[in-house]
Amino acid sequence: MPEGNPPQSRLRSLDGFRGATIAGMILVNNPGSWGHVYPALLHAPWHGWTPTDLIFPFFLFIVGVAIPFSLGKRVAAGASGRALLLRVLRRSAVLVLLGLFLAAFPFTDLGALRWPGVLQRIGVVYLVSGAAFLWLGKRGLAWLTAFCLVAFAAVMRWIPAPGGAAGDLEPGTNIAAWLDRLLLGPNLYQGTWDPEGVLSTLPAVASALIGVFAGLWLRSRRDFMTRTAGLLAGGFILLTAGWIWSFWLPINKNLWTSSYVLFTGGIALSFLAIFALALDRGAAPRGTGPLEAMGRNAIGIFVGSGLLAKTLLVFPEPGAGSAWTRIWEVGFATWLGPRNGSLAFALTAVALATLVAVLLDRKRIYFKV
Repeated sequence: MPEGNPPQSRLRSLDGFRGATIAGMILVNNPGSWGHVYPALLHAPWHGWTPTDLIFPFFLFIVGVAIPFSLGKRVAAGASGRALLLRVLRRSAVLVLLGLFLAAFPFTDLGALRWPGVLQRIGVVYLVSGAAFLWLGKRGLAWLTAFCLVAFAAVMRWIPAPGGAAGDLEPGTNIAAWLDRLLLGPNLYQGTWDPEGVLSTLPAVASALIGVFAGLWLRSRRDFMTRTAGLLAGGFILLTAGWIWSFWLPINKNLWTSSYVLFTGGIALSFLAIFALALDRGAAPRGTGPLEAMGRNAIGIFVGSGLLAKTLLVFPEPGAGSAWTRIWEVGFATWLGPRNGSLAFALTAVALATLVAVLLDRKRIYFKV
């Protein structure tokens, strides 16, 4: 079990970074029309990356950063490992169940339920990362991170899918896609493969473990500028390492490749340093409160926005008759045009989510798992 440093107060930078990430997730998930979206707000079709491809790994990184703060202070207070592990298990189970609930809503066709998903992956990754934090020291965490990255890369490069070829990285025919079809059933997000599939969860754990190391670094007794400079230096090293690795194993969000983990982890470290400089050193700039409010209620805002979106898409009837389509067409596209109207619709969704988060924060209402 890692040694616990004296607990620090809640990190405003982490709340701000988490809030910005949730705002980004709502922005890219809620265009007025998927047929009219600016390229930067879409995932890369396969290899490569766009700003949208940074959002999910940022969230897993943030989950990792929070672990030394949430569990570390309990370790320092003398809580038993068994009690803390049960806490991790319970939180993981709630996240997975929330993800399945969101996927099944509005419960019209449970036979088409897709088992993997964003919250499901967060739950599984949190379980592994939290248990690793409790059971392993820093060296063990480093070995586990390396194993997740190297093992995934080795499987993708050297183990063929049945009837396929080793090193196949094409969608639907690689070893990861074959495992998805074998273990997850027919209801995959892309038909023959899933971006939250089985094999890609392994390097996704490494995304969170990079965050765990960042959290341990931030909880250390080093002075503020040393900690911030360390984040920036670590970010540069990981980003460069990911870019170099990409020549052998391309950056790919759908596969969650090892190069993608290092590359996005490096950017996440740099962003965390920027938020720390802005929020953790004296008075924060004006206007950061809404982001912090979003960060303090991240899961509640994410689930609530998802439920609202699904309701609008099926009420009063799916397709062209849905409230979602009518609001976009009449309220945005008719005077802004299809693409700008689609963007304005998404920005409105972010604004509404932010307003709800601020109101909940003022009432001290927080949805936690």
